[in-house]
Amino acid sequence: MENLSYTFRGFVVPVLTPFTDGLALNLSVIPGYAKFLAERGIKGVLVNGTSGEGMSMSVPERKQVAETWANAAKTTKQHLMIQVGGAPLPDVVELAKHAEQIKADAILCLPELYFKPTNAEQLINYLKIVGEAAPATPLLYYHIPMFSGVDIDMAKFLGSIGNRIPSFVGIKFTSTNLAEGTQALHADGEKFVVFLGSDQIMSAGCAMGLDSFIPTSVNIFPERALQILTAAMTGDGLKAREAQEKLNKAVIAISKHGNWVVTMKTAMALLTPINPGPVRPPIQRLTQEAVDAMTKELQALGYSVKN
Repeated sequence: MENLSYTFRGFVVPVLTPFTDGLALNLSVIPGYAKFLAERGIKGVLVNGTSGEGMSMSVPERKQVAETWANAAKTTKQHLMIQVGGAPLPDVVELAKHAEQIKADAILCLPELYFKPTNAEQLINYLKIVGEAAPATPLLYYHIPMFSGVDIDMAKFLGSIGNRIPSFVGIKFTSTNLAEGTQALHADGEKFVVFLGSDQIMSAGCAMGLDSFIPTSVNIFPERALQILTAAMTGDGLKAREAQEKLNKAVIAISKHGNWVVTMKTAMALLTPINPGPVRPPIQRLTQEAVDAMTKELQALGYSVKN
């Protein structure tokens, strides 16, 4: 049986999940958030990923967030990818079925995080269960070894999967190992899509032949990210590198102050009209001193920061 076709390429933004100060879901933010990204040229969103704190929510909450984005995406015509992993397998299966029911355009899935797969065969067997739960929805694997602790070679994995999971179409590759990422792109005759998840090496990824990305900073700097991709795709490597360096300075000024998710949420509230609110435990909120320091550094880089 042939794999499902999957033609989406370009940027998918891993959206942040809005919470109230009491840490309840703040779903009312999502329609405006979707519109904000769509008006800036962002045609795809990833819901309930790492940046979306998917693993800090209950299954019913994850469904609510996914449904709210699905409704918003009907208006904005954005590609909707939903991350279903990071939970006990019965819950992953339930979330995959739900994603298909609400007509997600794609499903992304982490590996099993306790009984971790140690080779490609074990990973394929796990993803097969997820794929069977949502057979009509394209499935991608989420490779993020620094969080998952699963570091199976993605080129070998993609080279061995063949047509064993008919819905399987590719991976999100969140690693700075571009040699492995490029080998994954070329695996099995470039059969699978590879979305690069690392914000600071997009221009280098483009130079290596990658054309699709899922970077968190695009929530805050969509224009800059599109500048990088447009320049790279039109062969202007110098312009792409210059835009990447400007983005990197901002990303470093933001992320140096704490955990990736809390710093990105803080920066989004400071630099855009969208306020995604605080983070949930186990992630800790930033101190006011850290927020003030981030604000000063962003202002020094020329950004207008909200009071």
